[in-house]
Amino acid sequence: MVKVVCVTGASGFIASWLVKLLLQRGYTVKATVRNLRDPKRVQHLLALEGAHERLHLFEADLLEEGSFDSVIDGCEGVFHTASPVFLKVTDPQKELIDPAVKGTINVLQSCKKIPTVKRIVVTSSMASVMFNSNSLESDLVVDETWVSDPSFCMEKEEYYALSKTLAEKATWKFAEENGLDVVTLHPGYVIGPLLQPTLNFSSEALLDLIKEGKQLWPNGVYRYVDVRDVALAHVLAFEISSAQGRYLLVGSVTYSFEAIDILNRIFPTLNLPPTSTENRPAKPPYQVSQEKVKSLGLDFMPLEVSLKDTVESLKQKNFLS
Repeated sequence: MVKVVCVTGASGFIASWLVKLLLQRGYTVKATVRNLRDPKRVQHLLALEGAHERLHLFEADLLEEGSFDSVIDGCEGVFHTASPVFLKVTDPQKELIDPAVKGTINVLQSCKKIPTVKRIVVTSSMASVMFNSNSLESDLVVDETWVSDPSFCMEKEEYYALSKTLAEKATWKFAEENGLDVVTLHPGYVIGPLLQPTLNFSSEALLDLIKEGKQLWPNGVYRYVDVRDVALAHVLAFEISSAQGRYLLVGSVTYSFEAIDILNRIFPTLNLPPTSTENRPAKPPYQVSQEKVKSLGLDFMPLEVSLKDTVESLKQKNFLS
């Protein structure tokens, strides 16, 4: 019997790959988007192999209670990926926190009503793990016991991290109070080829690094993970019954100069700004544990492959010449 699952925010970078992988594995997918009439949100999904037979698209609003009831009805698994990603906002509560927290609770409320739902996989972020006053050292390993501190996020005005931290706290509270089987995944800085026709946040930031040498983070440290690994981790977290709790998803902790060196080697014609060889740290400032997620059978793609495929995708979609 064909399994039916739901994916929220299906037009996004991670979710598009998740839908593609679920269709490849024979699932019927009920997927939500914000606007069915926007070709930029739906055309790339409808073009996926198996979409004609097994993909059903719905409109749903994160802030509207009951908006997900009909979509989740009849589903065994729910993948909640929908949440806004902005680093610069004028109204953090309205633009980030409400959609992240209230949106997640609305989806969980719908799951609670539907007896067919066996497991909910929530896309969280390393942003709900790393933003705290803990000191980072090269031999330190960040693992699933780490949590971000909301007051630290507020103090540093890290509102995206705050939104993901509060949403995760609300998720676990609701799951425990209502007996829901929930798994949260915490990807780092997600790169890889784009399925959607528009630039997402992380692809745009990589483009800025390539075109202008612009650093997204002042210390130039990136927690890279490939979007295809993230999509597979979602599926494994649903399919493997023993999966539980939180899973960190970081393929490599890398300085930006290392990424630029790799890109210069693979794409010498990109004419990337040269990186200084002076005062380079010998090793990454910290490590992120892969032990728990590897127990699900996930092997991370090499960074070189991810960077190469990302740039080729950006070229193919004419974001990069």
